[in-house]
Amino acid sequence: MAKLTNEEIIASLKEMTIIELSELVKAVEAEFGVTAAVAAAGPAAAPAEDEAPVDKGPSEVSLILKGLGTGSKVAIIKAVQAITGLGLMDAKKLVDACPAPVKEHISPVEAEEHKKALVAAGAEVEIK
Repeated sequence: MAKLTNEEIIASLKEMTIIELSELVKAVEAEFGVTAAVAAAGPAAAPAEDEAPVDKGPSEVSLILKGLGTGSKVAIIKAVQAITGLGLMDAKKLVDACPAPVKEHISPVEAEEHKKALVAAGAEVEIK
């Protein structure tokens, strides 16, 4: 059997359906005794067998504006405007509608950064 080039393999993969690709992955896993998840993540990212997986918490959270707190409404509106990219009137409507989600489906790190900005403006904020 002639050896296929990478380009030939990729071209044949492009012609396959999702079901055919799934079956191919399963067949390769069975043939070589590997899993696609470990191969895709790389060996450095694979946890040791005796190491218990660590729960890192949610991957997506929502930033909720609970109230105006002790801050200036104008400062809170400007902070919301900076975070969301909304216009001034839309940001004001969002602040007036407390409690309201400021940003949804964001990473916990991003949510913490935005929370700091809103708390600095004097708002009451919750991350869910």
